[in-house]
Amino acid sequence: MWDTNPQQFWLRGERPEHVVEYDEQLGFWNVYGHPESVEVLGDWARFSSDTTRLFPVDDASLTEGNIIQIDPPEHRQLRRLVSHAFTPKVVADLEARITELTGELLDDVSGDDFELVRDLAYPLPVIVIAELLGVPSSDRDLFKVWVDKMFESTNQFSLKDDQAKQREELRDSVEAIRPLMDYLGEHAAQCRRTPRPGLLNDLVRAEVDGERLTDAQVVNFAAVLLVAGHITTTMLLGNTVLALDAHPDQFEAVRRDRALIPAAIEESLRFLTPFAVLARVTNKPETLGGVEIPADQLLMLWVGAANRDPRQFANPDVLDITRDPNPHLGFGRGVHFCLGAPLARLEGRLALDVLLDRFPKLRTDPDRPPTFMPSPNLTGVRSLPLLTD
Repeated sequence: MWDTNPQQFWLRGERPEHVVEYDEQLGFWNVYGHPESVEVLGDWARFSSDTTRLFPVDDASLTEGNIIQIDPPEHRQLRRLVSHAFTPKVVADLEARITELTGELLDDVSGDDFELVRDLAYPLPVIVIAELLGVPSSDRDLFKVWVDKMFESTNQFSLKDDQAKQREELRDSVEAIRPLMDYLGEHAAQCRRTPRPGLLNDLVRAEVDGERLTDAQVVNFAAVLLVAGHITTTMLLGNTVLALDAHPDQFEAVRRDRALIPAAIEESLRFLTPFAVLARVTNKPETLGGVEIPADQLLMLWVGAANRDPRQFANPDVLDITRDPNPHLGFGRGVHFCLGAPLARLEGRLALDVLLDRFPKLRTDPDRPPTFMPSPNLTGVRSLPLLTD
């Protein structure tokens, strides 16, 4: 139906032959099942997030402070440093600002040239997370260039490549994000000289076990917050509008009853899962889904496929905004459950509500089909032209 990445077979209603299988060509294990993914994500002691030990990393500072690739107790200590910014009360207090921003962005929309990602789904969450971090949201065009560069590859990496090639690929990925890291490093240095509001300032002054974070820890942590803090919401907004548009009866129900928006967002996260894959490493030999896996093996958890597992979801290839329960893995599970999930849900709910108020006849343009993120690891619209009347 859509021109999505061909590797994302589950979007075409296809099922894997095995829910856990070894990829001989690429050298890692693919996990496609929902209960198997839940088991892995829920047990960090058996399945580590520290995937760096399998790769030839020449510079440890590249991963230092990256909470995505850290296990407890260090993960818990670092996450606690910023968790205050994502509590229910703090997030709820952002409601007026998010509604205001949505209105301002839609004020600038031209009725005959409305592209959802460019005009709303990208700028809204990036402004919000930039303001939370304490960096200029006016730099958002720079952020987009840098983040797009990070996710432009359409290739799957391979553990079967020789170390020289792996090092070359790692260097290329590092160079792609170097401008972002340098940018955050400069702002962190400014915070050290002159305190200012925001999470970046909090990280600069934070202590763990009586010691300040290193520059690398601050920058890597801030980069995760900036990138993950907007890209999920950007894809969530675009995916939800696209999925509803493809199911007119459900779109009409949401238009009539805005109380259905949260459920529509949750079903969109299941149906078109933004971060389609998560990585873990076995600490010791394990049996998963009846398959024996040795120690120190990379597991690629295809949560996009797990969210279509018929063992967990009835009619998994059907969008059903009344689905209840809906235990999707769109925000992960366990200790690494997405820190910004409450904020993403709030941004999605408010933006969709204002969007439908402004444009009651909103629909996709048959003459301008959507484009999708090129990476096989992401499922999200890159552009979504819309008609408003």
